[in-house]
Parts: sequence; structure tokens; C-alpha cells
Amino acid sequence: MRNSAVLTVGRGLLCALASLVLSAAAFPSSAAPHVDTKPGVKEKSRIPFAQRYHAVQRGGIVRAANSAITCRTPKGDSACASARAGAGASNNEFNMFYTDVDKDPNTYNSTRAELRVPAGARVSYARLYWGGNLRVGEQKPPRDNGRVLLAEPRGKYREVLADTVIGHRTASGADAFQASANVTRLVRASGSGMYTVAQINVAMGRSAAGAWGGWTLVVAYEKKGAPLRHLSVWDGFDMLDKNRQSVGIDFGSMRMPARAAGRLGIVAYDGDRGIAGESLTVKTNRGNGMALGNKGNPAGDVLNSSITDSGITPIKRQPAYSNTLGYDSDVFDLRGVLASGGDRLSVRFNTKRDPVWLGAFFVEAEVRN
Repeated sequence: MRNSAVLTVGRGLLCALASLVLSAAAFPSSAAPHVDTKPGVKEKSRIPFAQRYHAVQRGGIVRAANSAITCRTPKGDSACASARAGAGASNNEFNMFYTDVDKDPNTYNSTRAELRVPAGARVSYARLYWGGNLRVGEQKPPRDNGRVLLAEPRGKYREVLADTVIGHRTASGADAFQASANVTRLVRASGSGMYTVAQINVAMGRSAAGAWGGWTLVVAYEKKGAPLRHLSVWDGFDMLDKNRQSVGIDFGSMRMPARAAGRLGIVAYDGDRGIAGESLTVKTNRGNGMALGNKGNPAGDVLNSSITDSGITPIKRQPAYSNTLGYDSDVFDLRGVLASGGDRLSVRFNTKRDPVWLGAFFVEAEVRN
């Protein structure tokens, strides 16, 4: 377990190796020096999923997310525009290029998304995840895997360095990674609004593996009067394909009443829209497993290059492509799963055809007294 039931403790010597760098004075990207991942932050080809944060408090979890790369739109070619609008398409069908919305000539990719922290709430914990494929039409060096730029609402870029082991593995034609950092102080001070993430180390071009990448900011908050809930964040780095088709994760003890409300979030890479055969099954110790799905994420194609919010008004994004062409940050409703309540919660992800890379899960569920 990476941290206690209430307080957040990073993996390893977090206090001694505090690798999150948020400059005392925010700087524009043009002033940001080249900085490799902090000494002591290593890479591993597989990181088993483990608990990053857990609290039982009145509050919930919100997130902001966006992809970092999309297809080019040459004149006379409508396929890319159709894919961006939501048509079934895979990233390996296109020549992919960086998305860059910040009008800063010193960044080569940047995207924005809205974080909605309820009024009157206090941020308890915030973690930024980012990742992508380093090998497409070009090969990006891995030395910058652990570094991005983050700008809070109406703020300037601050450099953020990974503060934990980075997942990095070459498989199925891809050279994939995921990194993350604790950004609680910045998000607590900045609150709701549009966050911008730039300089994700992702490659452009076209290949059989495809180009893909993106970021998700996961935020737990506490708020007087909100339901008493389990708030839990789990992360790791695992790749599934035809040779290894399934992985299960037990989220451990969570006492939940019958007919409890809850939500499950997932961060994953290279799930392609229209390639069926993957499923996300959730169960408690009191009921049978239930395959999750909704209008935006069919149960048989649950990782379909989307950023969805289980029926809630979608978060604002810039750009806001429906088909992200290889990046998933989705939230699912758990009310059906929790109809009988339970004392433990677990998930199992399966894929038959589509190689996918799993990065993080987050859960909020009402507490049984």
C-alpha cells in the first residue's frame, strides 16, 4: 500500500526524494530549462497496481483530462475530421501530429481541460498522470518521460517532474510510458478552471502501432454536507495483448451499503474505437461481476479512445475531439454493481484483439456505517 487510510504517502522515499518541482515564481515555457527526470526516479517495464491514495471523508473525486496528439487534416481528406467527430477509427490509420493550443512557440504540444471542484470544497489530494508512445514516425528519447509543463487557470507554466517510478516498456511495436506527480499544493491553491499540460514526450507520425498520448489530473476533495465516501486512487503500468489478455485488481476493504452510489474511473492508452473485444468487469464480495458500459463506452469496446463522464455533463476541453485516437480517461457509474452492497471491490480488465496499456483507476463509493 502506498499510503495510509487518510494521509497520502508517496511510493518510496517521497519526502527525501521530493521530485515534484513547482517553481516559486511561475515561468513561461520559453524560460524553462531542459531538466531530465530527477535522480532516484527509475523506470520499470511493468509496475503492479497498488494504492496511491485512500481516504474516508465527505467529498468526492473529480478529474480533468485530454489527449496530446491527433490526426492531420490534409485538404480533401474527410477521414480525419470524421474520426475527430467520433467515427470508428484507429490511430494507425493516420499520420498523427501534436495538438498545440497555447500559442507559445516554445511548446510543441499542449492541451487544456476543465477541473470542476465543487464550491466550498477543499482539495485533499491531486495527482497528474501523463504518458504516450515514443516510437512512431520518429523516436523520442526517454530522458524527458518524467517532465511536463503544467499551467493552472490563468497561470503560467510550471515545470512538473515525476516523483515516482515511471512505467516504460517496448512491446507490440510501441515504446510506451506513463509518469505521474503529486500536484496537490498547486491544485489546492488554484481550484477550478481550465488546466493546460504541455510538452508530453510523445512521438508523431504513422506506424502500425500508432501515435497516442495524453494526461489526466485526478483530484480528491472534501466538502461539508457531501456524502461520506471511500475515495481511492490506484496506479501502475501494465500492458495487455493477445499474449496476456487479462488482469485483475482488488481494491481491498470498502464497506458499502446496498444501493450505494459510486463511480469508477480509468486511465488507459491505445484503446481503438471500433475494435471490439475488451471489457471492464467490476464486482463486490456480495454479487456477481458486472461488465461496465454506457452510451459513450460500449461494454464490448470499453476502451474506445474517449474522455467520458458517466452521464454527467462532459468536462470542457480544448480541443474536445470525441475520438481521441488512442487515449482513454473514462468514468463509469457503479450503482448497478453496488446494488447489494459489499465489503470489498475489485475489477478485471480483459482484451482479446486490441493491445492496451493500463495506467490508473480511481473510485468513489458511499460508506456503510
